[in-house]
Amino acid sequence: MGLSIGIDVGGTKIAAGVVGADGKIGARSHRDTPATSVDETAQAIIDAAAELIAEHKVEAVGIGAAGFVSADRSTVLFAPNLAWRDEPLGERVGAALGVPVVVENDANAAAWGEFAFGAAKDVEHMVCLTVGTGIGGGVVIDGELLRGAHGVAAELGHMRVVPGGHRCGCGARGCWEQYASGSALVREGRALAESGSLAAAQMLSVCGITDSSELSGPMITKAAAAGDPCAVELLDDLGRWLGEGLASIATLFDPSTIVIGGGVSAAKQLLVKSAQVAFEKNLPARSNRPHPSFGLAELGNDAGIIGAADLARRRESAR
Repeated sequence: MGLSIGIDVGGTKIAAGVVGADGKIGARSHRDTPATSVDETAQAIIDAAAELIAEHKVEAVGIGAAGFVSADRSTVLFAPNLAWRDEPLGERVGAALGVPVVVENDANAAAWGEFAFGAAKDVEHMVCLTVGTGIGGGVVIDGELLRGAHGVAAELGHMRVVPGGHRCGCGARGCWEQYASGSALVREGRALAESGSLAAAQMLSVCGITDSSELSGPMITKAAAAGDPCAVELLDDLGRWLGEGLASIATLFDPSTIVIGGGVSAAKQLLVKSAQVAFEKNLPARSNRPHPSFGLAELGNDAGIIGAADLARRRESAR
């Protein structure tokens, strides 16, 4: 099969690219996301794809969107940051473009990109975490993306780790992403600064700010890379939460590789090392079972585009 288009639908930007069977992106197009309007968002997706189709012979389109996607990969059941509720997005976009369309959860699409062409391209069993504002996840078992009976499996960030803990955007308390995400990193950093901690005050100085409300995840990561003790401790705590949660994930899926991506992964070994230490410490029967390898995602912001395009290509090829 030839070319396919992958589209990554974010809360502010729609990014599309023409992707070959080798996972390489050729031409690209972008549109702003009119997140409050179902019709305008769909039209922006159509326009971004149509721009590329006008110049390339494309056989399928894959769309990665945040939220719950139906088992048939056509309907967005619910999107937390977009106005989609039971939206037949695949049918709608396909009718406008005249090509087959596959819709997939964005974290699943990114995980598949890393599995097919990135950090896990040589394995058959992997777990991928996208650690950003929250935690996205994707699981591949025996070379197949885990989607579940209703298409909404692998919402790893909403695994409950602290009963009665911090309230999550999903409505529950104590979800993993409330302790092991970029949002958690910033929350803890600001709390330390507001407590009057001298170490946190020094961190703010390294970040070039005096107001703790201006503190961001990238600032903490950069300060940690520069050796600031408070920032290093914050990332170490984040890594510990990641590792403890991943130990539970490993007991469920037994992956050969765990891939960590997303904005927080810019901390690289500062994060991965502490996560792996906590993982090894908390893995049940750790002396009597094989341990997965840890790695950083390789495809960056392109993972969702590449994964969505490849999933669409494979589905069309199988018909």
